[in-house]
Amino acid sequence: MTFKQSKNGPVHAAGLWTVTRRAGFAVAMAATLSGCSAFGFARIGRPSDPNLVEPIATPLSRTGAALMLLPAAARKVDIAVYDYADKTGQNEPADNFSRFSKAVTQGGDDVLVDVLSDVGGGRWFNVVERAGLQELLTERQLIDQTNQQYRGTTTSQLPPLRYAGVIIRGGVIDYDENVATGGFGARILGVGVNTEYREDRVSVALRAVSVATGDVLASVTTDKTVYSVKMQDSVFRYVAMDKILELDAGISQNEPTGLAVRQAIELAVYALIIEGAEKDVWSFTDRSYQVDLIRNYRERTLRTSGDPRQIIAQAGGVGDRLVDDADS
Repeated sequence: MTFKQSKNGPVHAAGLWTVTRRAGFAVAMAATLSGCSAFGFARIGRPSDPNLVEPIATPLSRTGAALMLLPAAARKVDIAVYDYADKTGQNEPADNFSRFSKAVTQGGDDVLVDVLSDVGGGRWFNVVERAGLQELLTERQLIDQTNQQYRGTTTSQLPPLRYAGVIIRGGVIDYDENVATGGFGARILGVGVNTEYREDRVSVALRAVSVATGDVLASVTTDKTVYSVKMQDSVFRYVAMDKILELDAGISQNEPTGLAVRQAIELAVYALIIEGAEKDVWSFTDRSYQVDLIRNYRERTLRTSGDPRQIIAQAGGVGDRLVDDADS
């Protein structure tokens, strides 16, 4: 059927229906957007949003609290952090597509500096800036040039930079995905529940190096498990002969990887301080407290990592000979 004649030929009913359908879709989209605005979706992320979450300080972990409450050192140690890199090379995990975001933070040196600065309430380490050393030197040079041009000075008026006696090295050395996975579920009469969980693991290494001799004074590694859990409920039921009710609801919670890396670094710093005190690299003001702290640390290490002598003895064969040689 022809409705109208144009210079390019007749316009058929199918073409008119396409135009009408597109116009109806545009009207529906406009109504949807106006409805979103009416329901308050336009306020999302704005100060008027009632669900806006204000920024907070980084939550304090138990290890972080223990570091802050450590007694003062007998003498503050000048340390430098040049770099604390991500050495895993892994990208953020994804099931259905590729991601180029890294699995762990790329700002490990900033986290490490923050943790070291808070040890003992700032009574343990003098952390000197080395990650941005070039910017620091450039700014000092600018000050000296300005003083020479406008004040006629011939020598630098700035105090010398503090140098470090110990360099802190290391990095994020491993990130293992799906170390453990599992879940459970149940369904009866069309109503079901399902829970899934996953464990990842991040490992960090930390060592103290003497600037004078290049010796590694102390070295530690620590692991932190990263948990993820997903819970889902579903309903699938006939509510009439020709009508089906289908309902799905769920929630998932993932432990932030950045916080997990920070907690692993905090434990590494704590362990490095204890092992350094045990080797007389540094010491606490209260020597009796230092002895108790070292003993408690060793007992905890035996519980979590195991006794090396028992591990070798359980291996049998070569392990028995190694134990005998150690006893002799």
